[in-house]
Amino acid sequence: MSRWEPNAHERLQQAAMELFQERGYDRTTVEEIAARAGLTERTFFRYFADKREVLFSGSKDLEKLIVDTITGAPQTTAPLDAVATALEATAPMFEERRARSRTRQALIAAHAELRERELIKLSSLASAIAESLRGRGVARPAASLIAETGIAIFKSAFERWLEDPQEHDLSHHVRGALEELRLVTAATGAASSARPQTKATQRSRRSSP
Repeated sequence: MSRWEPNAHERLQQAAMELFQERGYDRTTVEEIAARAGLTERTFFRYFADKREVLFSGSKDLEKLIVDTITGAPQTTAPLDAVATALEATAPMFEERRARSRTRQALIAAHAELRERELIKLSSLASAIAESLRGRGVARPAASLIAETGIAIFKSAFERWLEDPQEHDLSHHVRGALEELRLVTAATGAASSARPQTKATQRSRRSSP
């Protein structure tokens, strides 16, 4: 009969992060993580498939929150705005975790296998976002484009949140990244419209039916 261990998930995460910093990610074993947490390896594998998953264990909860928020948005909400609102809704998940998130990102940046795992997780999140947008009637190509744009906004906002000396919350940086995207695309569109036509373009337009 299995024994219930209080706060096992959090204890294992804390132990793993401590050991990753002390010994390095590559030299840390599951056995050492479990021992530091005062638990068994069997208990570790109840919560995590391997030591990499310690760094990505919240991805399913994050995905569910984002998808549920998009699905529940008013039907009149523009698709990109629905995605941005969903990204803002994730801010409470990261409250009080800025220091740990910085350590986590440094570990991911330093190890190719972790960078690959992060890309897989982000790709899965983009697919889930696109599927939820299609459920709202957005055409498949547009849904995929908006989902990938949302991931780009989230990545930019998350990086700024980690580095923010004023420690604004994540939603602040999501709004900032979205506004910056809109300003850039608006400026690009205006510049394109104002660009002088070449003689070849003018001849082409005159010859068009």
